Amino acid sequence: KRDPMNKLRAIINKNIPKEFTEMLNYGMPGWVVPFSVFPDGYHCNPKLPVPFINIASQKHFIGFYHMGIYANPELYKWFVNEFPKHCSGKLDMGKSCVRLKNIEEIPYKLLAELCTKMTANGWIDLYEKNYKR
Repeated sequence: KRDPMNKLRAIINKNIPKEFTEMLNYGMPGWVVPFSVFPDGYHCNPKLPVPFINIASQKHFIGFYHMGIYANPELYKWFVNEFPKHCSGKLDMGKSCVRLKNIEEIPYKLLAELCTKMTANGWIDLYEKNYKR
């Protein structure tokens, strides 16, 4: 799974808005809202920046975790409607996790477009509205 993980990482870095920062987050590659943009940090642990996207090589799939899909019903609906246009398999998804089980059919173009759909400030607005207490 090394090649698909490297390709996913490169696609995210190429398409995610520049105000996000890449870092190891929870033991996996992640993109976060840095403290320079949102100094309050993550509500679960204010010493950590607010997470946005993570990718992980799991035992039976590659996990693509996008917090914006979970927080924004319109973005979720767009993604669910677009997925069948890019993959012949069924969408396997949790709250923020897209389980990419067939590494030969990862929808790189769709995930690249998804990365462009939300800015860090847009994510923080949603985060504060939905999660921060």
